[in-house]
Order: sequence, then C-alpha cells, then structure tokens
Amino acid sequence: MHATLQAMVSMGLEVLLSVLLTATLVYCIVLERRLAAVRKGQDGLKRMIGDLNGAIANAGASLRALKMAAGEAAETLDDRLKRARSLSDELSLLTNSGERIAQRFDRAVPTAQSASPLPSGSVMNRLKAVR
Repeated sequence: MHATLQAMVSMGLEVLLSVLLTATLVYCIVLERRLAAVRKGQDGLKRMIGDLNGAIANAGASLRALKMAAGEAAETLDDRLKRARSLSDELSLLTNSGERIAQRFDRAVPTAQSASPLPSGSVMNRLKAVR
C-alpha cells in the first residue's frame, strides 16, 4: 500500500508538472505574439519617425528659402522707397520752383489783368489744398 500511495503521489506530481508545463507553454505562445506585435509596431514607428524627419528637413529648407525671399523683397522695397523719396523731393523742388515762377508772372501782369488770376495760380492753390 505504501508503494501504491507513493506511485499515486508520484503520478499526481507528474500530472501537476505537466499542467504547469502546458500553462507555461501557452503563456510563452501568448507572450511571443505580443512581442511580435510590439516589433511590428516598432517598425511602423521607425518609418513614421523617418517620414517626420524628412518633413522637418523639408520645412527647414522651405523656411530658409522663405527668409531669403523676404530679405530680397525687403531690399527691393528699400531701394524703391529710397527712389520714391528722391523723386518726391525732386518733385517738391520743381513744384516750389514752378510756384515761384507763377508768382513772378502774377506780379509782372498789369493790374487790370490781375483781376483774373493765371491758371498756374489756381493749379498751385489746388496743389497746396491737396497737401
């Protein structure tokens, strides 16, 4: 009887070990699937990071080109503004000169004709009103 009990205990332990080994095997299969999913996700993440790096590089190049274009536009605008100021100053000098000449003509016209002012006087008055 003692031998049968010992055989039953031994068999019970072997069954228990078999069940535990089966559970371990099932857990290893589940774990391997999860690890495969993680590896697959890592590959996708690597591709996404590579695409993002490319997009960042393109954005940087576009930003540098935009800064360069803005700098060139600013230089062109500054040049045109300087030219416009120069032309405005020149036009102001010409206008003042024309105004002085018109005033001389007005003074040189006899008093009988001064009742009807010269057209240049009215032009000058209109220019002054616009300023």
